[in-house]
Amino acid sequence: MAAAQLVEYVAKSLADNPDGVSVEVEEDGDAIVLRLLVDEEDMGRVIGRSGRTATALRTVLTALSPSRGIRIDFLDADER
Repeated sequence: MAAAQLVEYVAKSLADNPDGVSVEVEEDGDAIVLRLLVDEEDMGRVIGRSGRTATALRTVLTALSPSRGIRIDFLDADER
């Protein structure tokens, strides 16, 4: 899925430990849920100051797939 690959690429580019980044894809009715898992040390960097990076990612994903709702959950890798 292109959306998951985009999120993973961006998160790995931002993270100090790119090996700790992964994306899980789930379907929830008509919506797609992307679970972005990153190491705890990289969580703030990936979410961004005041959530700006997370908001930007959500905006890009909405533009990619306007017909289906896409939601991103940011989780600490320890929550897997």
